[in-house]
Amino acid sequence: MGNKQTHKVLVVDDEEPILELLKYNLEKSGYDVKTASDGARAVDIAKKFTPDLVLLDIMMPKMDGVETCRLLRDIPELQKTFIVFLTARSEEYSEVAAFDVGADDYITKPIKPRALMSRINAMFRRDSKKASPTSLITVGDLTIDRTSYTIKLNGREINLPKKEFELLFFLAQNPNKVFSREDLLQNIWGSDVYVLARTVDVHIRKVREKIGEDYITTVKGVGYKFSLN
Repeated sequence: MGNKQTHKVLVVDDEEPILELLKYNLEKSGYDVKTASDGARAVDIAKKFTPDLVLLDIMMPKMDGVETCRLLRDIPELQKTFIVFLTARSEEYSEVAAFDVGADDYITKPIKPRALMSRINAMFRRDSKKASPTSLITVGDLTIDRTSYTIKLNGREINLPKKEFELLFFLAQNPNKVFSREDLLQNIWGSDVYVLARTVDVHIRKVREKIGEDYITTVKGVGYKFSLN
């Protein structure tokens, strides 16, 4: 059965059998799918296709998945796009490094189509439920607009990848309330995605780099809070 809203998915992998397998299963589930066999081609396609999700292999010739992800995150139209890394079990790859360039999740190879589709469907369902009666938050010179996924600081627009935006918006919705890393993982990533608690620290650091140190406060030994000065 197709999706009520057809989501667009870009699959990037240098192995043709994997591209065909993922394309077949995604289209069977109602997704609009395009494929690319290298990172440079993926960036070119993404600019025109503006996918809702990118499934991105890490180990590829010419341009690896990390650099590809970095370039994709530089495209303003892809700030709301999910980017999920595909990784082989044998790769000694840092999860933190993946999230550091803007990844939302990673999936381990070999790929099990039914489990993968369940995970992707859950990701989109969870995202659709995040609509909030309060879509615009203004604190001093900082404005966070969830309708357009835009942030303005002193009138200057700032682009944040999807998970960084969601993290900031969630904290700002609950000012002066302290959340542990586990609380934030549950509310932003969900229980069906396994990520390390340190991932929260990486995202907090990157948000602070863009909006400054004044808004998100570290409560030592507990977690983080959005501070109203």
